[in-house]
Amino acid sequence: MILDEEKTRLDAVLAAAREAMTVARTAPKTRGRDNLVIKLADGEDLERIAAAMDEETARNPEKRASFARDAKNVRASQAVVLVGAKLAPIGLDCGWCGFPNCAEKGGNPAAPCAFNVMDLGIAIGSVGSLLGRKHVDNRVMFSIGVAAMALKLFAPEVTTAIGVPLSVSGKSPYFDRK
Repeated sequence: MILDEEKTRLDAVLAAAREAMTVARTAPKTRGRDNLVIKLADGEDLERIAAAMDEETARNPEKRASFARDAKNVRASQAVVLVGAKLAPIGLDCGWCGFPNCAEKGGNPAAPCAFNVMDLGIAIGSVGSLLGRKHVDNRVMFSIGVAAMALKLFAPEVTTAIGVPLSVSGKSPYFDRK
């Protein structure tokens, strides 16, 4: 049997994306509390995410001009790994969220628990590391997380999200970005 790489490319990207979801899940977490929600988008959902990014650009063109560029990158991708962090203070009363302690912060989504956000960052770093070792082009994008939140791809308790688009092509669509 002879396989054409173009016909196997999507399978390879999706396999890498599934592994990326696993490394996000197993990444170290503060106090061992897992507050992450991890999803995979492909196919028609990529266009939904890109369109939401374009809408965000239209709503706030000065602040969100990069969203249009990132939407083009999503359209050039075969998949996107989405990682969100639930609003779940872990009880260290550190004050890093801007409130004196966890009790006073309560469920205020305007100030996510700093440790939830750090855990999200560690998971995203693990995702990028794995994808790099797999030779799958990728880039961490805040804009995809904003679009995912606007589309309500996560439950309401998820207040912060990041997206990582994946591509296998002759040239990375994430390299020469303007």
